[in-house]
Amino acid sequence: MKVGFIGLGNMAKAIIGGILRDEIVAAKDIIGTAKTAETNDRVQKEYGITIMSNNSAVAKESDVLFLAVKPIFFPEVMAEIKDSIKDTTLVISVAAGKTIEFIEAGLGNPKLKIVRCMPNTPALVGEGCTGVSINSNVDDKDTELAMNILSSFGKAYIVPERLMDVVGAVSGSSPAFVFMFIEAMADGAVAGGMPRKQAYEFAAQAVLGSAKLVLDTAKHPGELKDMVCSPGGTTIEGVKVLEECGLRGAVMDAMEAVLEKTKKL
Repeated sequence: MKVGFIGLGNMAKAIIGGILRDEIVAAKDIIGTAKTAETNDRVQKEYGITIMSNNSAVAKESDVLFLAVKPIFFPEVMAEIKDSIKDTTLVISVAAGKTIEFIEAGLGNPKLKIVRCMPNTPALVGEGCTGVSINSNVDDKDTELAMNILSSFGKAYIVPERLMDVVGAVSGSSPAFVFMFIEAMADGAVAGGMPRKQAYEFAAQAVLGSAKLVLDTAKHPGELKDMVCSPGGTTIEGVKVLEECGLRGAVMDAMEAVLEKTKKL
């Protein structure tokens, strides 16, 4: 089985890394190409994959084909490769905002098996969260293969396509919001006298541990918050300030802005 990548950016590298860690295929069975020779050389040296001469060559040889290019380049890439993809190829798109219907129309083959997914940057450290939608040509065996690959760098969940834009907001864009929160907490620690490097470590570990509590205990986040807020204690004073400053509303507004932008892609 040949797994191909058109586009070799950060997300493609995260997926390649997961495939190799889980030994889904060997490096010699992964092929790909990027826009620049520099990127091709870097990824080839890092992962040992085979670099192909152009997009059509990758599409022709792939049994599983990842379309890992930015949404703005999607139409031209599809036009370039549509006559090179085999009917049996499982095509997996990671482009935000590009629907299965859009991909089917662009590739012009009603027989193609299309998977639309939305991973996020924590995939780079094996902690991704990926939403997955499939078209009617994808059978159970294809779905299992796709989910095995997409689970190799974190969690993967089948969702109705109508929720894919929401997936992009709640997991795709939200790491940026979390990084801002970590940075802000570290700034507060620095203001209190803690060295910058140590402040980032404390803040990041606190977020990591808090997220693990939510996932491992299955408790409501509000319940976990209440466990930290002792009566008359220090934490509830900080919670009060965050509520006064509109933290919840700001985060919800940010999510809404992401959704609106996604619909315009």
